Amino acid sequence: MRKSILSAVIATGALLISGQVLAYGAGDIYTRVGIAKVAPKDDNGTLAGTLDTDVQDDNGFAFTLGYRFHDKLGIELLAAEPFDHDIKLNGSNIASTEHLPPTLTLQYYPLGGTAARVQPYVGAGINYTLFMDEELEGGPELKLENSWGAAGQLGIDLLIDEHWALNAAAWYLDIDTDVELGGSDIGEVEIDPLVVMAGVSFRF
Repeated sequence: MRKSILSAVIATGALLISGQVLAYGAGDIYTRVGIAKVAPKDDNGTLAGTLDTDVQDDNGFAFTLGYRFHDKLGIELLAAEPFDHDIKLNGSNIASTEHLPPTLTLQYYPLGGTAARVQPYVGAGINYTLFMDEELEGGPELKLENSWGAAGQLGIDLLIDEHWALNAAAWYLDIDTDVELGGSDIGEVEIDPLVVMAGVSFRF
């Protein structure tokens, strides 16, 4: 009987210690790394009144850095290597651009402060998109203006231990950019991509 009680106490204590270690909560600093796909929406607009624009998908390395200032609330910054997008004009792949999409979100964790091994979250914030290395085959200088826009986020961590977790996340980014050709304004491109990332999360 005494052995059974002692075993139960030890098992309960182990579970409590494990729960405290695994619990997501205030003070957590973490990073998430993985491969992201940037998929612009269909129908990105018409330039110069005649050029139907279609911005193509791209994949690349992305990472985030985050901090939990409350059991259920945190902030996270998304960064990545430059994404390289081919741009079709009237169906011909004759232009391209690179961009960086730093995005800051305020996040809500409904199960924050618990030892649940499945930790979903949602976020909302702001995106700044930096365009670079624009090119147009056989044409004058192409320029895409940097832009600010809103961002929304959904994600989930699947805890492995007190430090590591599997992660999947998606962002919607409102990216609209004014376009210049040879110094003249020729319209606006609405990229508005869905960004999907799969990888791992590490808590320091």
